[in-house]
Amino acid sequence: MNILVITYFLNGFLMIAMPIGLAIYLTRRFRLGWRLFWIGMATFILSQVGHIPFNLFASQVLNRTALVDWPQSAQTLFNAIFLGLSAGAFEEVARYLVLRFWAKDARSWRSGILFGVGHGGVEAIILGALVLISYVSMLVVRGMDLTQLVPAEQMDLARQQVEAYWSAPWYFTLFGALERLLTIPCHIAMAVMVMQAFTRRNITWLFAAIGYHALLDFSAVLGIQYLGPYWTEAMIAGFALISVILIIVLRQPEVDIQAGPSQAGAAAGEITPVEETPDNLENTRYS
Repeated sequence: MNILVITYFLNGFLMIAMPIGLAIYLTRRFRLGWRLFWIGMATFILSQVGHIPFNLFASQVLNRTALVDWPQSAQTLFNAIFLGLSAGAFEEVARYLVLRFWAKDARSWRSGILFGVGHGGVEAIILGALVLISYVSMLVVRGMDLTQLVPAEQMDLARQQVEAYWSAPWYFTLFGALERLLTIPCHIAMAVMVMQAFTRRNITWLFAAIGYHALLDFSAVLGIQYLGPYWTEAMIAGFALISVILIIVLRQPEVDIQAGPSQAGAAAGEITPVEETPDNLENTRYS
């Protein structure tokens, strides 16, 4: 059996399984439930409701300008900047608005992490589902007579696509799962950064998250164009490492949600009321 039959399936399966497995672990580890994970998923979807139409509209407008006459290198640089900023603005502002008006009770480092897993996780799940759909389609047409499915003028192109799909190096077919493994920490870091706008009461953290997101996407666009997939994945791995460091550095002390009232009050710096009894009153007197 061709090993690609296994690796292509494994690629799509891991893209779906990784965020779900991470969410299961974190909900048990943090004892926060699944609510923030679902909210994070909804946040990504809501951000794309505006992001995708905006990019399509902007591309139509820009195609009518002098941009189409720019050198290819200048167009690529502009696209990298534009796509990075649009992704950063739409996704990070969506995170901020959801935390501001929906998840008002999510104001902790742990909440930010689970929220980020949902945001980056649903992107991985959607892409994984698309990978598996493509995989099933290629399994169906593999070895079939394409003349029954494809018009004659598109026959050569269809055959080339099928041949290229089933002749790829096996390790290359796992790059989708690898990329999701590397980008989910980035989404978590950006969610934690946006959370700082509330926990530290400083809106600057929102703009920092937008800038970091834009830099990541900008680098990925240029990397694919000039460095190729292998070095681009290595570069994204660098961003993943930076993201893990950011997540650790931005951790803040939190009150244990399982602590009793007196422990929670002490952790928060509150004074625990003392019962007024004759003995307690006697102990408050100066000797």
